[in-house]
Amino acid sequence: FVPVNISARHLHIRQDHLEILFGPGAQLTKLKDLLQPGEFAANETVTVVGKNRRVFEQVRILGPVRKITQVELSYTDGRYLGMDLPARNSGDIAGTHPLVLVGPKGALHLPEGGIRALRHMHISEEDAAALGLRNGMMISVRTDGPMSVTFNEVLVRAGKNLKREMHIDTDEANAAGLGMGAVGIIEG
Repeated sequence: FVPVNISARHLHIRQDHLEILFGPGAQLTKLKDLLQPGEFAANETVTVVGKNRRVFEQVRILGPVRKITQVELSYTDGRYLGMDLPARNSGDIAGTHPLVLVGPKGALHLPEGGIRALRHMHISEEDAAALGLRNGMMISVRTDGPMSVTFNEVLVRAGKNLKREMHIDTDEANAAGLGMGAVGIIEG
């Protein structure tokens, strides 16, 4: 089994970009821990502006700070903002959509960085080996319940100390009728 968690729109941010938006020396402050070790939802939020000037306000930053800034949105979010977002693995932002981020101390034009995150499953290297999985492979995960679906092309992201957890976006969760506490069965 794998817990299936819903990843709402959010962003990851570089330190220099954080300081442009929140002021020199700005640091992310923890709102709550996430399941993966060391990751957290920050108190800090920004406004995301699309190419058609539509906005999403109070988009949560997830910490800790990263090497790149990327904004993760659903397909529907992208359409609202006037862009056809590519489905990408986290960190693969080359050639993706530009966005504007607005914080309390400044604004930032990102020449690229708007993506739909590929559905993926975090798993420890030990659990992955025990299940015959390896980092980077694609698997299928079946959900249960009255609107049962099978998610194909789920990227395995194996690493040290990771907790078993699958991430899907809000569009995928809504289409499958999934909410808090959903679980899936790894089919291979």
